[in-house]
Amino acid sequence: MNLSPRSIVLGASGATVVAAVVFGLALLGSPAEERERRIDDRRVTDLHGIAAAADLYRTRYGRLPASLDDLAAEPGLRISTSDPTSSEMYGYRALDDGRYEVCATFGTDSGGPTRATGSPPIVQRSCQGCHRPGSPVATSRVDDPVAAHLELRDLWAHGSGRQCFQIQAP
Repeated sequence: MNLSPRSIVLGASGATVVAAVVFGLALLGSPAEERERRIDDRRVTDLHGIAAAADLYRTRYGRLPASLDDLAAEPGLRISTSDPTSSEMYGYRALDDGRYEVCATFGTDSGGPTRATGSPPIVQRSCQGCHRPGSPVATSRVDDPVAAHLELRDLWAHGSGRQCFQIQAP
């Protein structure tokens, strides 16, 4: 069988397209995995919003809110208090006068250091605390674009499943 140059070029082009698609899927993961990562990004954004609102609440009243319901009822604050897929309420609890914890159930592992890898629990100072003159960068870990300007890339690192983050209010 004699192959024409056109057949060879078409075959090579087709093989290149197939190879590029396979490489892209291997590099980025399947569409379902990417969707789950995006949902986890939304969860991180929601937790970040809850943390910022809790810090503001403490600034206003000199104490942390007792519950997420108290925080959501605060005038002028718009926060998401429930998971985007399960509608389960995010976890929140005041640990003491200046520390609180926010929790969510994640579908993926963010790839950063987590307590499952033997790292100590995450303790983070709020953004306001990081901007004080002479203040050292918070002792934290995560891949949060919102916190990237603070060099807190590992602040919201998480494994899959239920994860909680301890935060030190300003």
